[in-house]
Parts: sequence; structure tokens; C-alpha cells
Amino acid sequence: MKKPIELALERVIFASRWFMAPVYLILCFSLGIIMLKVIQEIFHALPNLIALSIKDTLLLVLHLVDLALIGNLILMIIFAGYENFVSRIEVARDSEDKPNWMGKVDFSGLKLKLIASIVAISGINLLETFMDVASKSDRDLQWMITIHVVFVGSGVVLALMDYVASKTQSH
Repeated sequence: MKKPIELALERVIFASRWFMAPVYLILCFSLGIIMLKVIQEIFHALPNLIALSIKDTLLLVLHLVDLALIGNLILMIIFAGYENFVSRIEVARDSEDKPNWMGKVDFSGLKLKLIASIVAISGINLLETFMDVASKSDRDLQWMITIHVVFVGSGVVLALMDYVASKTQSH
């Protein structure tokens, strides 16, 4: 039988997971900020939309895709983080709109989804830069490529580590 002090300590430790709930609420607010930025980008582009060159149109679309990927990344962190570390999201249990991955992504899967999103965001930023390569110095381009390669390498290493861990757990 556990001692009362030990039980009380374990209750406090277990309840401390709720300190993360405000973090996820603030992340929800950040989704609203991203939505406002998308609307701001569209309203900024509307007056010149017809006159935009192909290059400027592609840059606008890439920027919007970049914002969408960042929003998706935040949404994954909110859903998976809250469900894995705080509590189940009961209102989504029987919803037909519930994403099929929700409730099934563990910490390992979340890491891989996060790094894949970061690599995609980095790739889009790199593509945006290549669309206007004349405005960047060789040094800036080298750093951007290096950082992107580091993200890709990190993703490969994380995937390999998860693969090795899954094989050693099954034996």
C-alpha cells in the first residue's frame, strides 16, 4: 500500500499535465493569426492581381502554401500534443470531420510529421528564394541550402531511429 505522501505527490505530478492546456489554447490563437495573415496577403495582392507576372503569381501562391503548411503543423501539434499529453478530445470522438490520424499519432509519429512539415516549409522557402535568386547573396543561398539539407538529414535520422526502435521492440 502506497504512503499518503507518495499518492499525493503522484496526483500532483499527474495533474500537472493540465499546465500544457493554456499552451495549446495559445497555439489555437496563433492559427487565427495565420488566417489573418492569409487574408492580409490576398487583400494586398488583389489590386494588382491581373497585372501580376507569372513569377509574382507563383511567389504569392508559394507564400500562401507556406502559411497553410505552418497552420497544418500547428494544428497537428495542438491535436496530437493535447491528446497525447493532456486529455482525449471527446467532442471529436463521433464527429464525421475528425481527421483519421487524430488519436492515433503517438509521440514518434508526431516527430516524423513535424520534421516532414518543417522540411516542406523549408523547401518552399528555398523555392521562393530561387524564384528571386538575384536578390540574395551567394552566402545567404549557401546558408539556406545548408539549413534545408540539415532539416532533411535530421528527418532521415529520426526516421531511421524510429525504424530501428520499432524493430528492436518487436524482438
